[in-house]
Amino acid sequence: MDRLANTVRPYAWGSTTALPELLGTAPTGEPQAEMWMGAHPGAPSRIDRGAGPRSLAEVIDAAPEAELGADAVRAFGPRLPFLLKLLAAGSPLSLQVHPDLDQARAGFADEERRGIPIDAGHRNYKDANHKPELLVALTPFDGLCGFRHPARSADLLAGLGVDDLKPYVDILRASPEEDALREVLTAVLGAEHHALAGTVEQAAVAADRLAQEDGPHAADYAAYAAIAHHYPGDPGVLAAMLLNHVRLQPGEALFLGAGIPHAYLSGLGVELMANSDNVLRCGLTPKHVDVPELLRVVRFEAGDAGVLRPEAVGGEEVYETPIDEFRLSRFVLAPGAAPRPLVSRTPQILLCTAGTVRLRDGEAGAPAELVLGPGESAFVPAGEALTLAGEGTLFRATVVA
Repeated sequence: MDRLANTVRPYAWGSTTALPELLGTAPTGEPQAEMWMGAHPGAPSRIDRGAGPRSLAEVIDAAPEAELGADAVRAFGPRLPFLLKLLAAGSPLSLQVHPDLDQARAGFADEERRGIPIDAGHRNYKDANHKPELLVALTPFDGLCGFRHPARSADLLAGLGVDDLKPYVDILRASPEEDALREVLTAVLGAEHHALAGTVEQAAVAADRLAQEDGPHAADYAAYAAIAHHYPGDPGVLAAMLLNHVRLQPGEALFLGAGIPHAYLSGLGVELMANSDNVLRCGLTPKHVDVPELLRVVRFEAGDAGVLRPEAVGGEEVYETPIDEFRLSRFVLAPGAAPRPLVSRTPQILLCTAGTVRLRDGEAGAPAELVLGPGESAFVPAGEALTLAGEGTLFRATVVA
């Protein structure tokens, strides 16, 4: 097992305080958005096995089967198939969707064939992989996830009392579900920013006023008013009003599959995803929005946000998802409890988020011990036997193979 040294990404939407509070470090005054744990080439973790620090990606490249296990290599190739993060949102992230695996492969091959540079601002597909993700709240966490039923969105938009929104309200009430969602999203995202800026501003003012009242949509209006504050005049504000607003409590989770529009708004969480950078943006961003490609990828299906809660499985709490590239579970270690054995044929990253957790290997002789505090993490190669002890909360990311 190896203690990980991880990179914190300073994206503009990051909180200036949430990660420092968890890590026990002094705030720098700059946003600290994500801490990456894994072997992603953008910011691989580093480990030290006695010969000096090396990136986890280099270690895995040198001996993939020893580090990942034969099962994972056979299923996903000689690369760690997941990326674990701590995510701290101080302001809304862009509204976005991710492609499925076939779409990612086709899109990546097409852009490669057309010679679009991998770092070009108008490039959609940075790799040939899909990007399903799971977000578990560590604090109350606000987000948008999936389309609200059109009739409910119509009621919410109508409640704003903005005349220019009436055509959208009529479509949402009169058309079949998929057609209504597609038509309204296409109209909103296909319009020029300046043409909708006044409508967005009126909607924002009305949402802010209604958020102060004790109405059925007060919490939703408050969320949309906050989004508009960060992205004044952005048509993505109206697109966001078509989505479910959800507030997760600590321990609750959202799973974001392919084609599901979503955005994280505020809060601290643990995020686990397939190892990909493929993002198609819908708005709330100055970056490129490819509306035709976005509309091809989005799934125009309405439903509830689908909040997940962990299920007890063999001594750990598992967040069940339909994805093989990753599996996330949680251990809540009580004081005085007996050490828990932990072994897997696939690689693991262990992350402590509260208290103190002791990891001890199962090798004969003098056993090695690694102590993790909040925000500290470790990489465990496939097949290595451990025991867990201490008093705290530990998240375990691994592979289904």
